[in-house]
Amino acid sequence: MTLSVTEIRSIQAQADCLHDAASVQQALDRMATAISADLADTLPVVLCVLNGGIIPTGHLLTRLQFPLEIGYLHATRYRGETSGADVHWLCEPQIDLRGRTVLVIDDILDEGHTLTNILDYCTAAGVAQVRTAVLVQKLHDRLATDIRADYIGLQVKDRYVFGFGMDYRGYLRNLNGVFALGGGGDE
Repeated sequence: MTLSVTEIRSIQAQADCLHDAASVQQALDRMATAISADLADTLPVVLCVLNGGIIPTGHLLTRLQFPLEIGYLHATRYRGETSGADVHWLCEPQIDLRGRTVLVIDDILDEGHTLTNILDYCTAAGVAQVRTAVLVQKLHDRLATDIRADYIGLQVKDRYVFGFGMDYRGYLRNLNGVFALGGGGDE
């Protein structure tokens, strides 16, 4: 479904700000401190989960002052929609992960399907250890597995959220903050 500029601007104008730019930056600072304490001596591979993880990853990387290698993967359930089914892999990591410490960074932990699939991939690739970082964790009881992120920036109620990497039908990832559909409405 293609949206018009008017429709997208209307969604943005009616959005509820859950976490403003300052609170996102504070969350990233906390995450970077914890990640540095745990991984600074491991020469980790940092894997950005595209597309949503690109903004949180970029902001976290500038805060990590230790040697690391950067890669990416593209696994998604949503494909531009507001809900998804099976995880679809568009690109596997190009770095050999065997025996490495890996930090996977994504935008959100919602039901956990995508992150579980990525962790299974890392295990099959023979990583020494894998850690996960998400900017946002949704608070609900629908987790597909018992998955938990090691580093969590912010928590939100169970609403449709976008901004700072998370999208609304492919748009609004670039908003500097975390927003929800206005009026408590969700799709």
